[in-house]
Amino acid sequence: MTRTYWAAGTAVLLALLFAVAATVASASGGDGDGSGTSSRAPGLYSPDAGFARDMAVHHQQAVEMSFIVRDRTKDEPVRSLAYDIANTQANQRGMLLGWLDLWGLPKVVADEPPMSWMGTADQHGGHAGHDMSGHAGQDAGGHAGHDMGGATAKPGALMPGMATKEELAQLGATEGRDAEVLYLQLMTDHHKGGVAMARGCAAQCETPAERALAQGMVEAQQSELTLMADMLKQRGAAPRG
Repeated sequence: MTRTYWAAGTAVLLALLFAVAATVASASGGDGDGSGTSSRAPGLYSPDAGFARDMAVHHQQAVEMSFIVRDRTKDEPVRSLAYDIANTQANQRGMLLGWLDLWGLPKVVADEPPMSWMGTADQHGGHAGHDMSGHAGQDAGGHAGHDMGGATAKPGALMPGMATKEELAQLGATEGRDAEVLYLQLMTDHHKGGVAMARGCAAQCETPAERALAQGMVEAQQSELTLMADMLKQRGAAPRG
């Protein structure tokens, strides 16, 4: 379990270092030679921008759940995991929002449904830098056209893996082992949705640093999924679904 968690932390650290260096290069006028962000800012509805906006929201809930459980249990392994998830995802969220600022793009787009960016590269030959104002990646029902690997948003949740308001309230009302189990189950669902989203960016985003960060998220969160399954088993529980 220690090796699994070390691998998760290492993957995130490498991705963060890559992203920080690339962000600095971009702010200094990087030329998009593969070591930093592209000199041409991504379009408003590009996978690069859509992933940054959606994953920032997705990460914010992970931070919120992690702070909730830290106050609901004295179990050090769970508290340590929660702290590391909150710290890592808060830092990654800052990078994603920072890129949006560098690109001169808004952090919220009122007419953009969550996950609509997941199909844009498939529909436009992978040119994520274009302003895809037509939302071409969606089908008639407003759903993203990209394969989410089976991850779908549950009723009452904004994006795949995200908890509902009722589930957050339940987490805040539990204590001890019950809080630990529910947190691990909710975060397992959260990571599964996050991995699907990050894979989408790793495949579609054009910004090298953002792709590297997304791939780091995939590797780290998959390792944490293994860790959380072990922690649930130790508590006589299992992931939901």
